[in-house]
Amino acid sequence: MAEPLSRDGLHCSAHMTAKTASQTPEVLFLCVHNSGRSQMAAALLDHHGRGSIKVRSAGSEPASNLNPAVVEAMSEIGLDITQEFPKPLTDDLVRAADLVVTMGCGDTCPLYPGKRYLDWELEDPAGQPITIVRRIRDQIEEKVKELITELLPSTPIY
Repeated sequence: MAEPLSRDGLHCSAHMTAKTASQTPEVLFLCVHNSGRSQMAAALLDHHGRGSIKVRSAGSEPASNLNPAVVEAMSEIGLDITQEFPKPLTDDLVRAADLVVTMGCGDTCPLYPGKRYLDWELEDPAGQPITIVRRIRDQIEEKVKELITELLPSTPIY
């Protein structure tokens, strides 16, 4: 777990100090536990954005594991998130992001001038049956596709 967190931290620091000249938008998805909604959103944006958007997710109180129903629901559409894990929210992650998307969970997020924030009101998949988790996944996928259209208007979405 330390290696991916360190790599992300270094990238965030470099991005913030303008040592990397990237035109790639950076999106951070946040929810309290980073074990469900934000993980689905990150995987879906990474998939549909096809590498055109840098994607991260984090939580203010990260859980110890991903929600198994979320892993199953994502697997059903061909996305394997089993190598992911809940990550802690840091100021550097927020500073490096061009857009911060909270997942309707009232998560506290540091506010920085010039940052764009969105809040997606979504039901929490924790403790929900797979049928509800699928519905939440599908709602997130629609929002992700709309976001890609906004961030990358010339990118076709499949």
